[in-house]
Amino acid sequence: MQKSLYIIMALILLGACKKFLDEEMVTQISYEYYETEAGIEDLVDGAYSELRYLFNGEQSFTLFNYGVDEYTQAADGQNKYFDDYTAQLNPSSAAYLHDMWTAYYRAINACNIGIEKIPGINGQQFYINETNKNLRIAELRFLRGFYYFMLVQQFGAVPLTLQGDITVRLEFSRTPVPAVYESIISDLRFAESILPATQSQYGRITKGAARHFLAKVYLTRGSAVTEQRGQKGTDMDSAAYWANLVITDGPYQLLDNYADLWNINNQENREVILAAQFNNNAFMLNGSGNRAHLYFQMVYDVGKPGMQRDILNGRPFRRLMPTDYTMDIFDRKNDSRFYKSFRTVYLSNHEPSIPKWTAANAPDPSLVGQPKFHLGDTAVFLTMHKNISDADIAKKPYLWIPRNKFNKQDFLTLVKHLDPTRLDISTETAGRDGIYARLGETYLIAAEAYGRQGNYARALEYINTLRRRAAYKQGEPKSPQYWISEGGAMGDLNGTENLVQVTEAAFDVNDPHENYPPSANDKGKRFIAFMLNERTRELLGEFYRWMDLARTESLVERTKLFNPSAGAILPFHKLRPIPQQHIDRLFKDGVPLTPDERAAEQNPGY
Repeated sequence: MQKSLYIIMALILLGACKKFLDEEMVTQISYEYYETEAGIEDLVDGAYSELRYLFNGEQSFTLFNYGVDEYTQAADGQNKYFDDYTAQLNPSSAAYLHDMWTAYYRAINACNIGIEKIPGINGQQFYINETNKNLRIAELRFLRGFYYFMLVQQFGAVPLTLQGDITVRLEFSRTPVPAVYESIISDLRFAESILPATQSQYGRITKGAARHFLAKVYLTRGSAVTEQRGQKGTDMDSAAYWANLVITDGPYQLLDNYADLWNINNQENREVILAAQFNNNAFMLNGSGNRAHLYFQMVYDVGKPGMQRDILNGRPFRRLMPTDYTMDIFDRKNDSRFYKSFRTVYLSNHEPSIPKWTAANAPDPSLVGQPKFHLGDTAVFLTMHKNISDADIAKKPYLWIPRNKFNKQDFLTLVKHLDPTRLDISTETAGRDGIYARLGETYLIAAEAYGRQGNYARALEYINTLRRRAAYKQGEPKSPQYWISEGGAMGDLNGTENLVQVTEAAFDVNDPHENYPPSANDKGKRFIAFMLNERTRELLGEFYRWMDLARTESLVERTKLFNPSAGAILPFHKLRPIPQQHIDRLFKDGVPLTPDERAAEQNPGY
């Protein structure tokens, strides 16, 4: 039995972080290996590697962007029950939940073993003094707290184990949510006290990452309305404090142009606080690459004139499409984040499928028989027009897809995860890093913490800092959609900063532009709804949304209101079902659980 567990522990090490780890295949090791300097470094690297879990498969959108207000299911995919909340979302069939449970507890166990073993390591290279040993312990305690934070947000009460296991553990009782949060905060506080502001090896945990997640944990705990998370009256003070330290006392800065965040050649930028690391090494991509680029794309290749699949435009798995809420919650004319988040134009890359003018549709008889466009010209153009007729569409040389023709195959493609560095057109895995935390979110955490305290003026300082970045700058060329779809003037180079600044009026009254849900019936509630809207505008599709709605206890209302697929959502869906595979193997006092005891281990409603 132990031998198999040694192999499981070894497998932790297979997916490591490209910026500071040498990746090699490990097939079998003994537990004593983790009492050596090389072994403990491999163990630490393995604990880091599970950061990749969120991005390396369909669990990414399934657990974090399905079943929310921002996105709804597109044409393809096998796990749509996470979006429509049908009875298939249950403890036995939801394999992604069991996979997440297993991945994070595997990483937690690696953290626990490392925390216990490191003090006794007699190293010759890195582990030669207490300072270096404490640094690695701090990294592991951050990671342990981080993985528990991910679990408690999804499942509520979860087993809390702070000791490493090398044998099969059968008694694994759940710990109340308040105690889990206390443990998370303890780990992150310890990590913050030890970690440096920067590390020589890019990708390792820093003080800024610990501070950012301390702010986020306090905000999450303190956001509870009816739930019992152990919230305290000082949580918002703490959230604001730690967020401010990230903003004012660290190496991080907002990028000047929102579009630069998604430039594949600019991944290691000054706004990133924590990222899961990937690369395009063909061997390591086998099973461990970033697949998030696949899921937010429309069908641009099949049946589209002048188009074929290529590396630049990506491999379109068409799993998610933006909801009307998402398309309408932006000031699309003046807030550049909308058109810098979506691809609306596809340039022809396939000459044989370029259509020709016919006598029936040519605007000039001399064009009959001539190609409608050429390689490199616009082949497909999506716009936000709502009332365009088929006759008007037919007049265009390219394929015009106005908003009233959007469907589960044709919709706006999110560019944030696209990766034009993939090895070939059919490759599913890619090397783009997966962002867990960036300074833009830190500003929103600070803003929400201050606003929840009633300090709206201070909250608006942070919001408007992001809005200044979101505005078109003076002299900046605007997207053609500015004058084609949004009513602007062609060639307008005026800045829009003054047009996107926010005042308290946005939540003093029921601002129709904010599309507030019915429950937002006073200023405080409207502010929270506003912040959720602002998080969409800044963080759309970055795998925060399900947890944002769950922490604010707005998941059911907002999802039912804005996601046309999710009419079956019920209050108990605010937590995920505990995986049945876990419950079925539990013992108590040395004997398997009874049916009633197993039922008691499950979250209500499942």
